[in-house]
Amino acid sequence: MGSILVIDDDATTRRILEVVLRKTGMEILAAGSGAEGVALALEKQPELILLDLVMPAMDGFDVLAQLRANPRTRELAVVVLTALEGDDDIARAFDAGADDFLQKPFRESELMARIRGQMRLRTYFEEISRKEQDAHAMLELTQALASSLDFREILFNVVTRIAEVVHVDRCSIVLVRDAGDIGYVVATSDEEAVQNLPIDLAKYPEIREVLKTRMPVSIDDVETHPLLDEVRVRIAASGFSSLTLFPIIYEERAMGVLFLRAARKAKLSGRELNFCSIVSNATAVALRNARILQSLRDQTQQISFARHEAERRLRALQRYADFFTSAADGMFVVDASGRLLFANPSAARITGFSEDELKEKRLDDLMLPEDWATLEHLRECFAREEYPRGVDVHTRRRDGSVRVLSMSSNGLLHEDAAVVLTIRDVTDERHTEAELQKTKDFLEGLISSSVDAIVAADLKGKVILFNHAAERIYGYSAGEMVGKGNVRDLYPEGVAREVMRRIRSPEFGGEGKLVQMRTEALSKSGERIPIVLSASLLHEDGKPVASFGFFTDLRERIQIEQRLAQAQEKLLVTEKQAIIAELAGTAAHELNQPLTSVMGYAELIKRKLEAGSVLSPAADIIVREAERMAEIVRKIGKITRYETKSYVGGTNILDLDRASAEDSTPPPPPTPQTAAATEQRRKTPPPAGEVVK
Repeated sequence: MGSILVIDDDATTRRILEVVLRKTGMEILAAGSGAEGVALALEKQPELILLDLVMPAMDGFDVLAQLRANPRTRELAVVVLTALEGDDDIARAFDAGADDFLQKPFRESELMARIRGQMRLRTYFEEISRKEQDAHAMLELTQALASSLDFREILFNVVTRIAEVVHVDRCSIVLVRDAGDIGYVVATSDEEAVQNLPIDLAKYPEIREVLKTRMPVSIDDVETHPLLDEVRVRIAASGFSSLTLFPIIYEERAMGVLFLRAARKAKLSGRELNFCSIVSNATAVALRNARILQSLRDQTQQISFARHEAERRLRALQRYADFFTSAADGMFVVDASGRLLFANPSAARITGFSEDELKEKRLDDLMLPEDWATLEHLRECFAREEYPRGVDVHTRRRDGSVRVLSMSSNGLLHEDAAVVLTIRDVTDERHTEAELQKTKDFLEGLISSSVDAIVAADLKGKVILFNHAAERIYGYSAGEMVGKGNVRDLYPEGVAREVMRRIRSPEFGGEGKLVQMRTEALSKSGERIPIVLSASLLHEDGKPVASFGFFTDLRERIQIEQRLAQAQEKLLVTEKQAIIAELAGTAAHELNQPLTSVMGYAELIKRKLEAGSVLSPAADIIVREAERMAEIVRKIGKITRYETKSYVGGTNILDLDRASAEDSTPPPPPTPQTAAATEQRRKTPPPAGEVVK
């Protein structure tokens, strides 16, 4: 419901009118002065104003003058309510713009009758105004639909005007081909760029219903209407609450729909429904006529199209001729079949053919057979309006040499499917890249096969390189460390910080290098690993950007050193034992000579003594004890196996190998002859440097 504004400086009158006017069911507004009343009228736009003429400062006549002078309040209904009775005052009030006049004191029934009369008049005027606006809009739309065959802009204007007239948020025209499952949005009021947008009719049950029944469909609330059960979620997400659809019918066939959507839950009035129905019918006729006339025009244009085609294409290419001619890169213009339409001087220089010779060729003629599949792929991309860049192909120049070209493409004339190709000779660059790749592969292989662990990290400690040897030593995989692990995890607590301090410290050179530092690493299992570390900083533009280190595992070296020390200890013991054996053997042989002499002389004494001599027992004791001593010496000799061999300067030393290889046999018992020989040899000194057996 609307409102009624009471403008009267008398408070009692305002209270009485408020009580009486409550019966209308409308909102009652009250103002105690003319200025306040004008302000409320501008703000609230009431349906009717009850105005007192006699007021201080701004009287009723001034209020009427201001209301009628303002476009926002010019059409408001004003009933003058005053105690003035003169004919001149009444005439003046009507001249100022009053719609009715009622004298005080008034009767309630008369007041209510005057108010109802003004409200009816206002309704009639509004209805007439709306019909006039609808007629004007219908005339505009009809003229627009019949004025031109170019429907793109016209249809957009039609849907925009409909949305304004019936106050909806979006108005669209959707056309459908015969027995098709796809609809095409040819125009929509809220986006002018939309043209022939395909939509799947399976997702629009409301459109299918209108096409099937050829009757309008009005949905006041999309949340409850059963027709939208299968697409409720999508409809709710669209933000629209009410839908209205009108069929576009020509010759008993539905060509499409006029689709109106509003964010508010509302139902179109009868006037609005009738307006939209008329527009949809006019649209159907206009679309049908446009199709027929367009078909006739197309046939006429096709007759002259071939004659002007060559000239048009030449004019289109001429716009680019100056640019192409001066470009440093080679440029081709090719059509959809790969035929060269244009080549600039740089392209002729790169390929070795003249510009005239190039115009007679196809793109395939310039490329090696192994690149024909690449060219076919490029043509498929051009058909989809996709234009690859940086594609390498090989060309054979006129002189027979093969060069590598980097080719980039771009659309030039979309209606002719003409494409501009930019070519650049990159043979030397690709050769350099190949060499660099070989060097890179070699270095990667070298790093990977190194027996020393190689680890690199950025300045925050994140690992960026972790070779196979590092995996073996630390127990981490490269996947666990590269980009994820931190180099600090590879050292015991504080070691990483100490390494970086030494790399930067002047005490250790301060040149970003550290050579042969012996320390410990920490494996994945927590084992402390003795290592020798060499590390350095990597610089870029004079600034350190990363660090790398070489780690040599010392565990095997330490084990070898331990085994060597043990062997040295065993050798020392063996040498001591050999010396003792040498001394024992020497002593045994030295004792052998006097024992032989003693035994020989004892035998001689026994033979010289007469039988029964008192000295015979003594001689027997000497022989017996000497033999016992000889047995002891023989055993020592058997153990030591004492032999000699030549050495430097003619000196003889102990021959342990020979002594150990031969069996020691006990010496024969001494005889007088051997005793004498032994005695003689004892008296004769041996040559210098020889050990006597």
